[in-house]
Amino acid sequence: MKTLVAFDFDHTIVDDNSDTWVIRSTPDQRLPDWLRKSYQKGRWTEYMGRVLTYIGDQSVQPDHMRAVMESIPYTEGMIELLTFISDNKKDIDCIIVSDANTIFIDWILHASGVQSAIDDVFSNPASIDARGYMSVRCFHAHDCQQCPVNLCKRKVLSDFKESQAKAGVHYERICYVGDGGNDFCPINDLNEGDIAMPRKGYTLEKLLCKSRSEGSATPRAKIMPWASGNEILQELRALIQ
Repeated sequence: MKTLVAFDFDHTIVDDNSDTWVIRSTPDQRLPDWLRKSYQKGRWTEYMGRVLTYIGDQSVQPDHMRAVMESIPYTEGMIELLTFISDNKKDIDCIIVSDANTIFIDWILHASGVQSAIDDVFSNPASIDARGYMSVRCFHAHDCQQCPVNLCKRKVLSDFKESQAKAGVHYERICYVGDGGNDFCPINDLNEGDIAMPRKGYTLEKLLCKSRSEGSATPRAKIMPWASGNEILQELRALIQ
């Protein structure tokens, strides 16, 4: 049985937020106040739709936007980790579950040549129209009260496991790698034998520490904080040997 590795993207695989990195493609490299103030909590994807329309209105072409996105830095050790996963596909399946968008993720993975590590990407669908404007849609609707309206990562992970099981694929364990508040929900759905991998010093690790100190329900999975992708690589290597 294989190991499934599920990654968040922003501040996990890459060491920044791809949705804010794209602002560097605008002539002023900043957004006007009216646009920044239009964000409503929990509705980031709708806000990004307005940002992408604004970028199009500034006559920014997709090729320029792509060049900017390809310059986003990877988190230390992540390219080595993804290369290791690529080299061990017989033992490891790998998915990305992200609140970014499909085009940004595709551009960034291809820029470093690590796209072969990834079996599937679950993110907000993006497209580019005939004018060169990019648009983004919400990934799905759900009834989880903890997650943003456009994406519940627990539901994505659960649906993926279910569809794989129907195809006869069952996993010995799941390793979930993330950093943010929206990674807390799927981690709480992991089982004994799975591994939750929160990035050190980020929101997810703090939420896990808080739930432990308050005596709330803690994840059944083993918790392994990390600072570099190389730490995850060493853990994966030991697991599949």
